[in-house]
Amino acid sequence: MTVKLSKAEKKVLYDKKLCGLLDEYSKVLIAVADNVGSNQLQNIRKGLRGDSIVLMGKNTLIRRCIRIHAEKTGNKNYLNLLPLLVVRSPPFPSCKLSLCDSFHTEIPFSQVLNIPTKINKGTVEIITPVELIKKGEKVGSSEAALLAKLGIRPFSYGLVILSVYDNGSVFSPEVLDLTEDDLIEKFAAGVSMVTSLSLAISYPTLAAAPHMFINAYKNVLAVAIATEYSFPQAEKVKEYLKVDS
Repeated sequence: MTVKLSKAEKKVLYDKKLCGLLDEYSKVLIAVADNVGSNQLQNIRKGLRGDSIVLMGKNTLIRRCIRIHAEKTGNKNYLNLLPLLVVRSPPFPSCKLSLCDSFHTEIPFSQVLNIPTKINKGTVEIITPVELIKKGEKVGSSEAALLAKLGIRPFSYGLVILSVYDNGSVFSPEVLDLTEDDLIEKFAAGVSMVTSLSLAISYPTLAAAPHMFINAYKNVLAVAIATEYSFPQAEKVKEYLKVDS
């Protein structure tokens, strides 16, 4: 016989699981799953199995578990997760029906949705723009039926990544789309900036050192040519200048 756990016992088990995952993994994706049914969520879990672990929970409980775990372990990096759990979904674009949309149906069906229509050659046409549904909202049966007649599929489900946590650092989800070429380009740009700054303030760095040696050699060579001071490398240049003159 299965023993039914109390709410307090469930919270203790959840805390143990969450803290165990935080200790085991250093990378966390903060995601939302608004209007995703249990069947769809189960499919998501199956698709991610072997690569990731999906743990759902209430923000209040998660924040409490993380805060206490950070105090116990002394790892303050966990606290960087707390601001990520206070999320407000951004406004989504609407699904609008334009004037050119038409479908074969009965007028009372469109009247249920308050859509102004007219009949043209046996086809019902929408005569003014209509905001039927908004992305992120639950689609009613009437709206779904109308969109199906128009060949529009408003249904999609999945986890929307909001933030990326990696060893105490927080990034926007755009970093997940970075390719190796993007990283090389960013790294090259950074090296170029460091080199330019080092040369400007005459501060030696690994990237700027070759350029600094070359510039120093040019300066010493210029002094040797302009004066009687000389060294073996400068003698060759002086000989070339004598030949040219």
